[in-house]
Amino acid sequence: MTERETWASRVGFVLAAVGSAVGLGNIWQFPFKTGEFGGASFLVVYLAAAVGIGLPAILAEFVVGRRAKQNTIDAFGSLGGRRWKLVGALGLFIGFWILSYYSVVGGWVIRYIVASPTGGYFGDAAGFFSTVSAGTDALVAHAVFMTLVVGVVAFGVENGIERATKVMVPSVLVILVGLAAYAFTLDGASAGYAYFLSPDFGTLRANLAEIVPFAVGQAFFSLSLGMGAMVTYASYVDGEDSLVADAGSIVALNTLVGVLAGLVVFPLLFAQGVDPNTSGPGAVFISVAGAFATLPAGRLLGATFFVVVLIAALSSAISLLEVVVSYVVDNTAVSRVPAAGALGGSIFLLGVPSALSTAWLGWFDTLAYQLLLPLSVLCILLFVGWQFGREATTELLRGSRLAVGVGTVWLWTVRVVVFVAVLGTLALGLQTLFLGGAIVPPI
Repeated sequence: MTERETWASRVGFVLAAVGSAVGLGNIWQFPFKTGEFGGASFLVVYLAAAVGIGLPAILAEFVVGRRAKQNTIDAFGSLGGRRWKLVGALGLFIGFWILSYYSVVGGWVIRYIVASPTGGYFGDAAGFFSTVSAGTDALVAHAVFMTLVVGVVAFGVENGIERATKVMVPSVLVILVGLAAYAFTLDGASAGYAYFLSPDFGTLRANLAEIVPFAVGQAFFSLSLGMGAMVTYASYVDGEDSLVADAGSIVALNTLVGVLAGLVVFPLLFAQGVDPNTSGPGAVFISVAGAFATLPAGRLLGATFFVVVLIAALSSAISLLEVVVSYVVDNTAVSRVPAAGALGGSIFLLGVPSALSTAWLGWFDTLAYQLLLPLSVLCILLFVGWQFGREATTELLRGSRLAVGVGTVWLWTVRVVVFVAVLGTLALGLQTLFLGGAIVPPI
């Protein structure tokens, strides 16, 4: 086994973790989930979930990773015993599962970037999406995206992931701010802001049971929780920096990107009279691409938008591949480069059904949101709250100047408040899966 790597700097860790969090969950999933579930009504629940559930939960993953300094499976095993390895194995499996279809969507983004200079999707946005989202084109683009991800991870933690995310994350923020400023100048943008930022609490109350599991699942997805990524990234931390401060920065920046994406997408849609209340993974691609067709400099704007989506997608995807690569490198004599290549190839194969059919992609995504992610986070909370317990608070406070009482409050928040919230979310998700028949794969 090779010597375990570490981050070169605290900034590198924070930006890598932000890069893991800031991805398609923010720019692809967040707008279409927001549009599907009532605009600002969804946003309110999502923000509450990100802060009230996401922040304590990301700290739970950080304390496990930094204390153990091992991959996600061995981290839980070394801190809690062999049976707890199953928690780490579940996270690793979920990362593998999600990346398989996430890579397909990343491939879509590449196709849109290639088509932007010629306005290839302007004439028939829905038809173009139908062409590139499933079939041979989607399969090839899926392979290209996974190759890019493998290339970054193969270079290692410091030379690959850290260097890449130090460029990617600031680029995402700068470009989104520029696009949001442009969207502000459009006629009709005010209606988009009202839809996105002014909640209808009557709608919220009437649809709470449906909104909650998707909003909490969105918080998990966009913060890379339950996938082993945050445990793995924290395991490369070699210092006494405050995990609380770092987690707060990550949650804040991740939420900022999601909100910025909404401030770009919804003004664009309303300015062009496009209904945002559409469902399905292609909603943003079809609606936003169609909006660019009628805007001044639409080709340039389209290329810029999809480049930022690609950067965000890559920064998240490399964290998911790193989860499984870390386990192989820690436990075998296989070096990083062949491990990244072989595992990337395996993930590509799992994603083939999603590349050939958007129905399969939707099924993979629904199971991740409503079952796998809340189940994984629930197991992590159970471990940190009751098995790791007081040692977890010690690790949380190490490197910070916070009073001991803060650790106690956090621990009981994990044990009771967050645990109950995630348990309720899982119950609602299971109800939707089984009563709605979504648990059955497409045929």
